Amino acid sequence: MSTTTDFPTVAVLGFGTMGAGIAQVFAASGRTVTVLETDEERIAEGRARITAFLDDGIARGKVSEDEKTGVLERITGTTRMADLSTVTLVIESVTEMAEVKSALLTEVAGVVAVGVPILTNTSALSVTELAAGLPHSARVAGLHFFNPAQLMPTVEVVRALQTEESLVEELVALVEDLPGKTPVVVKDRPGFLVNALLLPYLNDVIQEYDDELATAEDIDIALQLGLGYKTGPLAMLDLIGLDVHLHATEAAYAATHDHRYAPPPLLRQMVAAGHLGEKNGRGFRVDTTPTAS
Repeated sequence: MSTTTDFPTVAVLGFGTMGAGIAQVFAASGRTVTVLETDEERIAEGRARITAFLDDGIARGKVSEDEKTGVLERITGTTRMADLSTVTLVIESVTEMAEVKSALLTEVAGVVAVGVPILTNTSALSVTELAAGLPHSARVAGLHFFNPAQLMPTVEVVRALQTEESLVEELVALVEDLPGKTPVVVKDRPGFLVNALLLPYLNDVIQEYDDELATAEDIDIALQLGLGYKTGPLAMLDLIGLDVHLHATEAAYAATHDHRYAPPPLLRQMVAAGHLGEKNGRGFRVDTTPTAS
């Protein structure tokens, strides 16, 4: 296993919403980050996400110009897997599909040094099964950030059946070193800890909305004010991405056959119709579809 406890050079696989957030968190801790993407356009989009987030922080007095400059300087994008050969830690944050993650992790395992930890940010897939397809599976674990990764303080350190205990300890220390983050060690089960409770709750809310129990706005208001949540569940689904929630519930249901995880019909219909939430402006609470003049 790795003898480094601070992991100064980090590779992030994927520069979407979560990948950009994770890259920003590691860069804000002073680490050098290399992000792997499929093309330069996606790299530019990822950097734009981080820049916009930092600019908003500056406007609210939470981030300084120097901090913004430092974070952006420590993040480099690449389309070449070979550029990851010298990193000390890898975390993937690509689409929530087992075959995609497995293929990418297999490729990166052949490039990085043997002792480099290979982590997945999956929210619902089995870390144990992902590790089983990789060489030196004791170095594989889950490091599950929540969206938005820059703001949400909890990070689940997921112990697969193969994960070496020393790696779990190193990851706990790593998360504690990230600004504003708190580690929670969990076993590898569908949904881990938080999503094991959250996925059925969100499914129930979708079904209640489909049953016309109340409007989307009133459902969010009732649960925000009634339960003290910062974000209503339907707005949260738009933020997470309806497709992401669908893939997570499908994975949890396939692993458990627990009806609570079964995706509601409306969720499937909305994803099929291309209503994915904030990422494309169509969801439960967002609608930026141009109107006819």
